[in-house]
Amino acid sequence: MAKARLFRLWLALGSVFMILVIIVYWDNVGTAHFYLHTSLSRPHLPDPHPTPGPEEGKDFTSDVDEFLDKLLSSGLKQNDLSRRKTEQRPLLASPKPALSNMEENVRGYDWSPHNTKQNPDQDRLQAERRRVLRDFCANSSFVFPTKERSFDDIPNYELNHLIVDDRHGIIYCYVPKVACTNWKRVMIVLSESLLDRGVPYREPLDIPREHVHNSSTHLTFNKFWRRYGKFSRHLMKIKLKKYTKFLFVRDPFVRLISAFRSKFELENEEFYRKFAVPMLKMYSNLTSLPTSVSEAFSAGLKVSFSNFIQYLLDPHTERLAPFNEHWRQVYRLCHPCQIDYDFVGKLETLDEDAAQLLRLLKVDQLLHFPPSYRNRTASSWEEDWFARIPLAWRQQLYKLYEADFVLFGYPKPENLLQD
Repeated sequence: MAKARLFRLWLALGSVFMILVIIVYWDNVGTAHFYLHTSLSRPHLPDPHPTPGPEEGKDFTSDVDEFLDKLLSSGLKQNDLSRRKTEQRPLLASPKPALSNMEENVRGYDWSPHNTKQNPDQDRLQAERRRVLRDFCANSSFVFPTKERSFDDIPNYELNHLIVDDRHGIIYCYVPKVACTNWKRVMIVLSESLLDRGVPYREPLDIPREHVHNSSTHLTFNKFWRRYGKFSRHLMKIKLKKYTKFLFVRDPFVRLISAFRSKFELENEEFYRKFAVPMLKMYSNLTSLPTSVSEAFSAGLKVSFSNFIQYLLDPHTERLAPFNEHWRQVYRLCHPCQIDYDFVGKLETLDEDAAQLLRLLKVDQLLHFPPSYRNRTASSWEEDWFARIPLAWRQQLYKLYEADFVLFGYPKPENLLQD
């Protein structure tokens, strides 16, 4: 009996070794690197899940999990030392990227410096945000779609917003219209996943926008299956346990206004053909429309905010395809009830939260968050934007985004939901 168990153990270890060799090979020829000696900067938090006993669930996959866990943790000291050496390089100022006057006006960037001093209450505020999120995820009386499913039930294609930096042990779930362009830039600098004439980018704002949103630039969870096959979920779970996980959110209704302004008030050929044309035909009863967005804008043919809200509330929209990521709910993008996030930032307090997060990640000497990206789409605009939207529509829209309001601690907009 003992010999048989020993044989099984050696067979399992041999299989794991061969798989790891293949993994390393694949990563060496891939677009991003999987570092076996990884610095894990995540603060040690109590594990909310019970740990099985020594014999319970002891099978081949648990052996693999344990082996990979030890392997990923083995290089902590060496990589920490190399990181400290790397992070000694001085921080350099970088000019703002060039923007057209129209884009500057609509997107509302503010590149002026702002005070980002540490607030002694920031740690308490962060703990409260995470507590609210955990409590409502555990509250059986608060129900929304996909809440009860497990992480294993999430399809791979729904994990495409989880960006991984193996060099520093970080996972970022990006939410469009929540400063995600600059957070993606930060992730590129940290992971060194993009080179400029053979040298990794050092300044976030030096990275061209078209490269920032190129999916091949980032290592995301949905790519794990192609790289690691049946071990992809095991690796995801190990990284989710070890790495620091963060996301940034904003008031859901304000995010919708920002998405509308960005995608339908600016000339965007892709969004015009894919979304504006169907909306204008369906909700404005227009049959003959220009083929290009520039012609449409010249003729004064634009999607109204009312058209956009009709589109979101139309049951046919979701039947045809999932919401576009720019207006898809955060709980569908980042799965906050299946993933225990270590840091929940908000756009409303971006300067303070970004500085606090970079200190937590121990990379604040390596880079700064690009200076005060501030979108002027403010919460005070909600009443103006929703003034011509029927009350019944506003109430339906709130129900559609209620989970995001509740999970992330945004107050219910009573002034928009009552006569």
